[in-house]
Amino acid sequence: MSFINYASREINCKIVYYGPGLCGKTTNLQYIYQKTAPEAKGKMISLATETERTLFFDFLPLALGEIRGFKTRFHLYTVPGQVFYDASRKLILKGVDGVVFVADSQEERMDANIESLENLRINLQEQGYDLDKLPYVVQYNKRDLPDIIGVDELRRELNPTGVPDYEACASTGEGVFETLKAVAKLILIDLKKGK
Repeated sequence: MSFINYASREINCKIVYYGPGLCGKTTNLQYIYQKTAPEAKGKMISLATETERTLFFDFLPLALGEIRGFKTRFHLYTVPGQVFYDASRKLILKGVDGVVFVADSQEERMDANIESLENLRINLQEQGYDLDKLPYVVQYNKRDLPDIIGVDELRRELNPTGVPDYEACASTGEGVFETLKAVAKLILIDLKKGK
């Protein structure tokens, strides 16, 4: 649910990076933050407890133009990956405008990917959202590692509806901005429709 700031003439949109523990959500956000011009971004905030961490920052992409005279500011969040932090995950999903599901391409992480994706659907439904109606993209991360699953199998298991998906290696930045641009574009299309 985008928030409009009339004083600054900005539409604020929330993008949540969701996925299993250690899949690369934080690495995605850190890479984006490092590569974003200082004048276009806010501070990166890390909300950390003894056992979990959530990252957040906002930025104003300069190249996206305006919607009805308003600039678009994106707020990027990660959720704690481990399923036992479900309450935090639900809270972070409140008011979401777009989701990036970050999948870990390693064979031994497939069950964790499936569990996390199901958890995403359930948490969204509990708040009145339908993942299939939200701006949503999938990122297959860690493509540089050995023992990874082929993209066709990942698609079959994690992207049966055929949303935009991208191969990535967040630690080097490969596929990171392509993923972000894809979800941002879907959000802007939604906004222009007046949703």
